Formats: sequence, C-alpha cells, structure tokens
Amino acid sequence: MTVNPELQKNNELLQQFKETRNRTLELVKNLEKDDFVVQTAPYMSPPKWHIGHVSWIYEAIISKMDKNYQFHSKELSEYLNSYYQQFGSPHDKGLRGIISRPTINEIFQYFNTINQKVEKFIQTHELNEQEKKLIVTGFHHECQHQELLVYDLQHLLAEQYLPVRKNKSIIQENKEKEFVKIKGGIFEMGYNGNGFSYDIELPEHKTYLEDYKIGIFPVTNREYLEFMNDGGYETYKHWLSDGWEKVKSNDWKSPMYWEKIDDEWYVRDFLGIRKINPNEPVCHVSYYEADAYCKWAGKRLPTEAEWEKAACWNDEKQEKTTFPWGNTSPTEENCNLLESYHWGCTEIGTYPNGKSPSGCQQMIGDVWEWTSSEFVGYPGFKSGFDEYNDKWFTNQKVLRGGSFGTPNMSIRGSYRNFFRLDERWLFSGFRCVEKI
Repeated sequence: MTVNPELQKNNELLQQFKETRNRTLELVKNLEKDDFVVQTAPYMSPPKWHIGHVSWIYEAIISKMDKNYQFHSKELSEYLNSYYQQFGSPHDKGLRGIISRPTINEIFQYFNTINQKVEKFIQTHELNEQEKKLIVTGFHHECQHQELLVYDLQHLLAEQYLPVRKNKSIIQENKEKEFVKIKGGIFEMGYNGNGFSYDIELPEHKTYLEDYKIGIFPVTNREYLEFMNDGGYETYKHWLSDGWEKVKSNDWKSPMYWEKIDDEWYVRDFLGIRKINPNEPVCHVSYYEADAYCKWAGKRLPTEAEWEKAACWNDEKQEKTTFPWGNTSPTEENCNLLESYHWGCTEIGTYPNGKSPSGCQQMIGDVWEWTSSEFVGYPGFKSGFDEYNDKWFTNQKVLRGGSFGTPNMSIRGSYRNFFRLDERWLFSGFRCVEKI
C-alpha cells in the first residue's frame, strides 16, 4: 500500500507537535498550584502565563492561514498576547503576576482545547510549504518559551524545583590548550541547510574576517573569579559607561545568583546552594560584564561571524556544517542541552565528541555566548513573521550556541539569540578572542 507523501508529512507535523507539547507539560508537572501564579520580577513571567501563551501562539498562527478563524476567548487573548500589536493591545508584561483569572485550571483547559484544535487543523487541511513552516515556527516558538520557563523556574524556585528527569553530570579532567588560531578570509555566514531556520538566520551571505585566535572553551568561574578578585567590579576603567552605571545602580559585585558565605563564593541554582565550581563556564553574566572581563584580560568578545566560523567551518574540507560536530542532530554525547537534564552547566572538557573542526568545545549547549555583534538583519533580510524578530533590531547584542535550558530541536550553529546588554537572568556566558 502506497502512503500519501503529504499525509506522511502531516503525520510528522502532528508527532512533532505532540512531543513539543508534552515537553512543556513535563517542565511544570511537579509544580505546586501556588507556584503557577507567581511573578518574581518584572522581566519574569508566571508559569501559568507561559503555559497559556504557548497555546495562544498557535491560535495566532492558525488565524494567519484561516481568515475566518475565531479566537477561543477575547479575554484570554488580551492576557496571553506578549507583544503582537496586530492581535490587539498586549497585557503589561510586568503585571502578569497580579492577575488571578484566568485560573490555572482554566489555563490547562485552554491548553488541552488548543491541542485538539491544532491536531484537527493539521489532520484536515492540505497544507502548502509556507503553511507547514508557519506551524513549525509555532513549535520552535514553544521551545523558546520552554527555555524562558526554565529561567523563570530557577528564579522562582532554584533548588526547590523538582524536575521529572535529572541526570548527573560527568566530570571530565582533560583540558586542552586555551586558544586556537582561525584563518581569516571570506566566510559565508548564516543558515545553509534544508531544515527549519528563523528569518534572522537568513540569507547566507559573505563577510570578511581577519585571522584571529579564539578560546577553546568558554571563560570559566575560576577565570572570572580572578577578574573579581582583582577589583573587576570596583574599577571603572574596565567598563563601558552604561555598564558602569548598571554596576553602581544595581550594586553588582558578582554574576547573578552568586552570594558570599563565610568569605567564600556560592551559587544558588537548580543544583542547590553550592560552592562555585571553578571548572564550569561562568553563567548569568550580562554583555557588560563579559565585555569588562575581556578588557581586563586584554582580549575581546568575538563577532558572531568569528564565532560561527570557529564553530562550524571545516577548513580542510572547505565546508560549513549545521553543528560543530557535523550535520547530525545533538545528542547527550556531544553537548549539554535541555534533554541532557543536568539542570546546570557541565565542566569544560566534558564533550570532546562535540568539538568543532577548529578544536573549539562546548560551542553548543551549557551557556549562551555573548558576541560583540549588534542584533540587526543580515543584508537582504526578509521578515518571515510580522512583529516576531525584526521589531527587536535595536539595542540588543547577539548570543550564540544555546544553553543547558535549550531544547535540542531548536538550536543550530547559525541560531541567533538576542538580549539587551544589561540582562543576565538567562543562561549566558562567553568566550574570548585574542590578537594573533
């Protein structure tokens, strides 16, 4: 019996949808009811809002394909709309936690209702390629919010969070040389594969690079502590002017979640209140902090083109791959992403199987890595979804590589994340470039 290729593709979409939704539910499965409604800071969101928003976004997507589509509820849409003016005035992000209604029960009823609607839509419509891409964009948008939810759960609960699955990290003692040389010349950056990518990863385009040396590993807690112990947070000359203002106004003395107990530095995160592990990549630092460290160390942050070439270019074969290790999807053998379920960074040197042809390690997973590049569209950029990415083309810096909170289906070497320069609640670190 011959299987209809289009029906097969729809079945694959349906399976991917179910897997994505189940992962969202798994993240909140062990929360108490009271946990769902708490917003711990204006830049955070209550878990119940995430659960609702990743359902509402599918309504927004279906409405793009079916002009007669009626949203489930006007009130829900007003609360769950994040920033899309085309769907009405969004609710104030900083006030998401003061709303008691819809209740968490209503949010889960809505979640299940949207599941049924999306499944029916996929099963009953002949979807063209553009429509399929819109639906897949919904999956990837949900992945983004799964990671944001993990950020918020750490801020809300830290070691009190009980994940459904948790694996122990492997301690790896093998450390390689600190920096590797990358040849300059013309480099084509951007996504060049056949799968999903965001519009901001396109088009692939040529850029010129000088020779440079880049760190084999991200900067570690040990290295960052040297900066701190040398008066890094007390010496204005290391800092950009705006960064120094943030240091003083927010009383920054260390990365976020660090605290000093009996004259020793500890971190409070999913793994508990524990002494700083010197071999882990430094995490929860802003662009300003990463830039200040580099200036103190006599180095600099890489541009995103430098980062991408070091991660994905094979000079011997003269080809670029989707990931540092090739074109196969991430596994627990080559990187630390959400499905590794470590709930924290692994030590540098843990993933030699994930190294790039240039010799760089842990460029995928563990921590997002700040680059010096402004978040703007590539030459020839065309928006794929109104108000989604291009509305943020100002006052943001690009990060690359994913983190231990990133679902593995949503990361690539060309993926461009972006945050404001002072934000540090994300799982963010960096690696350095030095002069040849």
